[in-house]
Amino acid sequence: MNADALTKQKAAAREKLIVALDFATIREAEALVAALGDSVSFYKIGLELTCGGGLPFTQDLIKDGKQVFLDLKLHDIGITVSRATAQIAGLGARFLTVHAYPQTMKAAKLAIAGSSLRLLGVTVLTSYDDHDLADAGYAYSVADLVARRAGQAQEAGLDGLILSADEAGAVRARFGQDMVLVTPGIRPANVEASGQKRTMTPAAAIAAGGDYLVVGRPITQSKRPREAAEAILAEIAAVGS
Repeated sequence: MNADALTKQKAAAREKLIVALDFATIREAEALVAALGDSVSFYKIGLELTCGGGLPFTQDLIKDGKQVFLDLKLHDIGITVSRATAQIAGLGARFLTVHAYPQTMKAAKLAIAGSSLRLLGVTVLTSYDDHDLADAGYAYSVADLVARRAGQAQEAGLDGLILSADEAGAVRARFGQDMVLVTPGIRPANVEASGQKRTMTPAAAIAAGGDYLVVGRPITQSKRPREAAEAILAEIAAVGS
């Protein structure tokens, strides 16, 4: 492979990795972003950091040329979801999550008209398995509920889905390239699942059809976070080689 092709492959891998800034404070998040430097260009901000000042920090990251995924998992009555989504649309983030319930998705979709914000429907959390769904009163397996919600997300006009890499292949086969698939629960082979029940290695998740991989603890809790991120990027790049 020549140098130009290798550079393009590395750049493509960099676009696919989203690092989860699952911290309580902006100071911790800033320290990790500084440590990762230009090796990472895409970050996820979830509920914990949002409650610690994450929305202004989102704008700071964007000003610095980073992309941001706001993982807020909105779910409420339609008018509340719509108004919250409209507020978020003005921040300049790339992705926003909403729970994949039809009313919620439709309300969020209506609110983003004219903005660049892309909506992702959360299907089934990767910390859930079939037993957890039964406890919650669902008469579906994880695979069946993901498929149902994927279809409803497509009908609502959402841009993509949050789902385990375990289900990515079946969803990709059914919906083709129409939906962006973002897969959390990514764990390199030598890293513990840490509360996740449906996990997959980076290379396997990309091969299964994932467009973006969300990685938290394997990078954020590493003593050498940049090395950990670069190892994952190399694994992603190798899939396309």
